[in-house]
This record gives sequence, structure tokens and C-alpha cells, in this order.
Amino acid sequence: MLFEKNLAAAVRVPAGRQPLARARRAGFLPARNPAILRSAFFALAALADALAIVVSAIASGMAWHYMFYEDAGMLDNHFRIGCVIAALFVVPNIMRDDYAMSRYFKFSGHLGRIFLLWNLAFLSALIIAFLTKTTTDVSRGAMVYFYVFGFVCTGAVRSLLVQGIESRARAGGLSARRVFLIGHEAELQRFSEQYEPWKLGMRIVAAAVLRSEESLEEDLALAAASARMLRPDDVFILEPWSQKETIDACVNAFLRVPASIHLGPERILDRFTGVQIERNGPIASLNLVRRPLNTCEIVLKRSFDIAAAAAALIVLSPLLAFAALAIRLDSPGPVIFRQRRYGFNQQPFRIYKFRSMTTMDDGRDIVQAREGDARITRVGRILRRLNIDELPQLINVLAGEMSLVGPRPHALAHDQHFERSIALYARRHNVKPGITGWAQVNGLRGDTSTDDKMRKRVQFDLFYIDNWSLAFDLRIIALTIFSKKSYLNAV
Repeated sequence: MLFEKNLAAAVRVPAGRQPLARARRAGFLPARNPAILRSAFFALAALADALAIVVSAIASGMAWHYMFYEDAGMLDNHFRIGCVIAALFVVPNIMRDDYAMSRYFKFSGHLGRIFLLWNLAFLSALIIAFLTKTTTDVSRGAMVYFYVFGFVCTGAVRSLLVQGIESRARAGGLSARRVFLIGHEAELQRFSEQYEPWKLGMRIVAAAVLRSEESLEEDLALAAASARMLRPDDVFILEPWSQKETIDACVNAFLRVPASIHLGPERILDRFTGVQIERNGPIASLNLVRRPLNTCEIVLKRSFDIAAAAAALIVLSPLLAFAALAIRLDSPGPVIFRQRRYGFNQQPFRIYKFRSMTTMDDGRDIVQAREGDARITRVGRILRRLNIDELPQLINVLAGEMSLVGPRPHALAHDQHFERSIALYARRHNVKPGITGWAQVNGLRGDTSTDDKMRKRVQFDLFYIDNWSLAFDLRIIALTIFSKKSYLNAV
């Protein structure tokens, strides 16, 4: 059946009741033990990090000494430093289970974890060297080289491992975990079609179908007996969370099976990417959306915005003056165009832009500029094409109404329309709007006349909110200036 094909030929337990021998003949029990595969990968990933660090320590020391002393220096010193940093870096990663194969199906988050432990490792090494009075054995220049080169090498090794795991998983050639599914047929079908678990390193050893409430006890008894024979790593209960009695019965039936028991993803969770279980004393809650920025991150981002915006206004003042003069000479009307927009927490403010059109719309009905729009002035067309019309928003940044980077604010009329038609659109207001954003540097500018076009922007904006870092802001600013995509679709 198509259902069984989509589940990688999984067994439907109540209907088939296949014994263990038949399951082995069908290939549900692979010759390679997934537990051994996971352990081997864990060791490989830890060894790869350690080797990358030691090799980069030796290479950095040799490069420094060849550059300034024309010799390789003391290789044993470089080697010892590399071993110390490798131990201080790898051991905490082992304790945090950071080398688990499940963490290598995507690269997101790796650089942040590497950066944190990399700095802690160097700080710990410095303290050890100070306490043991061995700081004179270490070349400061070589350590600076090592700090930069080692971080790059470790990140590159992680990236290669992730790419290898991802490619094997997408091809269905990786069976890191053996999974047993149980639920009604519609839920099993939806799970397989939506998530394609065999591309995530999951090998489905069986899919037990619950037929009805009347047969629930018999179905669960057969499913649990089959699970004990098949010995999966994980059991996924794929039932809507509202079916409390069915879920309780499934949990009780599989508690006798030596496997991890998971409550399958509820449909509302598909809307959120960072869902976490949090505990506050005896209270356990499912955190669907985290606070976008904590207090330290808010202070860091605001400090950067003030410093960078002030510097940009000073450096770009000749360009701003020239643009203002060109607008004044080109067409009648004010140099600065002001329009109401929603900012952080949907607080309205007036955004500043160089006037690029003959109209000054700021009401309930706002017609967005389109390609070849006759309302755009000659100078305005150049300003919009080069993003210069947005530069007066540096004043909004200094005033605290905007940030240099964030979701682009839209006219109030457009905001109110899209908030009704696009799920999670309002989350864009959980951070300050930006002069530029992740959506814009990926070419998503210009026309927002349809919900489909805006949905793509919203996806990029929400990714930015959920993955903010100062490094991410710097990357977006650099792409805004140098990437061709940043200038696409400008009208």
C-alpha cells in the first residue's frame, strides 16, 4: 500500500502481527546497530574537534614564528598548548552531549556554542598559565593567531560533519535511530508525509495502527508485544493531545518497553521553531515563543545602534546634503517624507525618508509604488534604486524608534491588512523595525501587493527574530551594502 511505502515499508502491527523473524527478513532490524553508529559518530566528532584544535595550534605557532623569527619555533610548545585548549574545549562539549548525532542534522546553533566554549577554553587556559607561572612559555602573537585560526578550523570541521550527515540523511542512507510509531492511520499518514522521518536519520521499524476505542486494549497489547521484540530506540505516540485517555493508555502500555517514549508533535507546534519545555518549580509549561531579546541583548543592540547610526550620519553627511539638494531642485515639495508606521509593540511613530514621489500618502488607502510608477520622480528613482532614500531613518534609530537591522516597517493600512491574513505577522513587532533586514538582503523588497509575497518576507523576518545576534546584524549590514540581492526589486 502507498501508506506502507511512505513509511519505508513499516509494519502495521494489528493487521499483520508479524513475528520477529519476519521483521528481520523484511529488513527492519539492520545489521548495523544504530547505538554503535551513534557512539562511533560521537567519538568521531569529538576527535575531529580535538584534531582541528591541535593542528591549528601547531600551524598558528609555526606561521607566527616564520613570519617574525624565520623559524618554526618550539613545536612541542605549540603541541602542548593545542592539547590543553582541545581538552578544555572537548570535555565540556562531551558533558553537554554536544557531539550527539541528532545535533548534526543542521548547522544552526553550532557557531554560537563553539564561540562560547572557545572563549571559555582560552580564558581557562590563561588562568592555568598564570597559576602555574608558565605565561612566558606562550607567544602572545601566536596565541592571537591560534584564537582566530582555531575558531575558524573548528567551525569548518563542524560544517563538514553537518553536510555529511545531512546528505546521508536526505538520501535515506542514515539510520541513527530505530523508531516505532503508534496512532490512528490518519495521524501516521500525516506524520510520514509532513516530516519524512527517514530523511532525519530515523528508521521506522513498525507503525502500529489503533483501529477504534473498542479495540484499543487489544491493539495496544499487540503493539507493545511487537515493540518488545523489535527493540526500537524511540516510541512516538501520534495522537492529538486532546485525546488524553488514549495517550494515557499508550503511555501505560509502552512503559514496559525499554525505549524512549515521545508524544508526537501537535499541529500547533508546526507554527513555531523554538518550542521548549520549561519548569518553574512544580510548574511545567510548553514555551512556544521565547522573548525575542533578553535585557543584555537589548542593551548590546541599542548601544551598537547608537554608535553606528551616529557615525554613519557624520560620515554620510555630504551624501545626505547632496541628496537633499537634488530633491529640492528636481521637483516641488519637502525634502523629507514622513509617514506613520508601527514600531516595537505596535507603537506608532513617524518614519523619515527622502521624498522620492510626488505624493505624500499617509491615510487609510495607500497605493504602493510599482515598476514604472509615474509618481516616482527622476531623482527619487535613483535614490530608491540605491537605497539612499532610507538614510534619514538613521534619525529614527538615534531617537530609539528603529534599529539599524530588523523587520522593515510598513504603512499602517498595510500592517492592518496583513495582520488579519497572515499567521504570526504581528510577531514582527516584537522587535524594533529596521532600516534593513534579513528579508531585504535576500531580495524580498518592493511589491507586497499579494499575501504570498508578504508571507515570504514574514518567514525571513521571524527567522531573524528567533536567531538574533550582533554578528547576524553585522552580516546583514554588510550584505545590504555589498550584496546584489539587496538592490533587487527596488522601484
